Amino acid sequence: MNGVRFYCYSLAGQAGLTQQPGGTVVAGAVAGALGAFVGSPAYLVKTQLQAQTVAAMAVGHQHQHQSVLGALETIWQQQGLPGLWRGVGGAVPRVTVGSATQLATFASAKAWVQEQQWLPEDSWLVALAGGMISSVAVAAVMTPFDVVSTRLYNQPVDGAGRGQLYEGLRDCLLKICRQEGPWALYKGLGPAYLRLGPHTILSMLFWDELRKLARRGAHRQGT
Repeated sequence: MNGVRFYCYSLAGQAGLTQQPGGTVVAGAVAGALGAFVGSPAYLVKTQLQAQTVAAMAVGHQHQHQSVLGALETIWQQQGLPGLWRGVGGAVPRVTVGSATQLATFASAKAWVQEQQWLPEDSWLVALAGGMISSVAVAAVMTPFDVVSTRLYNQPVDGAGRGQLYEGLRDCLLKICRQEGPWALYKGLGPAYLRLGPHTILSMLFWDELRKLARRGAHRQGT
């Protein structure tokens, strides 16, 4: 997912889209949507395997998969190819919003840190600080979509492959708000930040440093 996301965002940058007003948001959103679509089958299996436990502790529907490959095979046999993309309607908005937030806030935060001149302009610490600021925004906007996406992926399905609890993103959002209240969308915010925070900080740092290395390599070849 992230490979596709960063690659598509880099293409948008090379085309000059990210230099336009609002370009980082649009490019981040489109790149996130494409990445989410490609990675959806893996996320589906991950969610179902992580929710699986013994009957005495079971929370939510139990799919009884034995392995990653076994889960993919079972889904393929029972639901066909579309079954591997069940729940993609929740995944695409989730990563679209998260990616747009992450990439746009990182670019803005990094530029702001550079303007303050607290750190050497080309230091890796600038990207680290930008990633730390961005991580807070990412966790805040993605947690509601994480809750919805998890429920869509893990719900039981009927013989036709349709979800038995939720019809889609909108239906899931409405049912959670009506039955559990709006704050239920922020269940697990703390653990979500412990996952999304380091992910954002490290991925932004390494991505920025690797782009610097690529530019230096291209410059040396040019000279």
